[in-house]
Amino acid sequence: MQTKIEKIDSSSALAVKIIEEQEYKDLEFLSFREKLSFANISHPDKKREWATARLAIFDALQQLQIPYPGFFKDEHGKSQSMNGQGFVSLTHTLGFAGAIFHREQPVGIDMDLIREKILGIGFRFLDPQELNFLEKDPAHYTMAWSAKESIFKCQGKRGVSFRENILLEPFAPTDQVIKGKIRGTDFADHHYAVEVRRLENVILTYTIW
Repeated sequence: MQTKIEKIDSSSALAVKIIEEQEYKDLEFLSFREKLSFANISHPDKKREWATARLAIFDALQQLQIPYPGFFKDEHGKSQSMNGQGFVSLTHTLGFAGAIFHREQPVGIDMDLIREKILGIGFRFLDPQELNFLEKDPAHYTMAWSAKESIFKCQGKRGVSFRENILLEPFAPTDQVIKGKIRGTDFADHHYAVEVRRLENVILTYTIW
């Protein structure tokens, strides 16, 4: 899978990049606060993931002709822009990092490798209704996990259970949009639509509006 940079519409864009060793000169756009955070990451793999996700959001912002404002994590672990403008979500999986930005709407993005072992842990994150319609297919299960992850990131608050609080409507392995809602919390009856793409052995999902 090659680097992917896409303007979704006039208000939003996403980027997916291969995680590789970064030259420090490629990160000059980072804010001072972010440069301190980057310097404090000791694990080489974590350092590469962090840097590549920032490069992805930089590329997405360039598609919208928006200057890079710098980002930080709030008390819920959700990335926020330092100038308080726009909404961002970041993700990474083995070998890839991605980001999405929207000028006006909260967003969530997720990427996951398709692995056989997800079939054995579905009961941990899936409602019985979801287990009934999902095929015993690692890609179908990964679509469900990733869609829930994108919804979770979009709502942006801790304390939401994938199994108990996020319910997906039935969908097929070939579907490109998954619908779901949050229930049983202060954010109950919030409805979401999630775009689904398969990039080789990776499932990419992100909230749409």
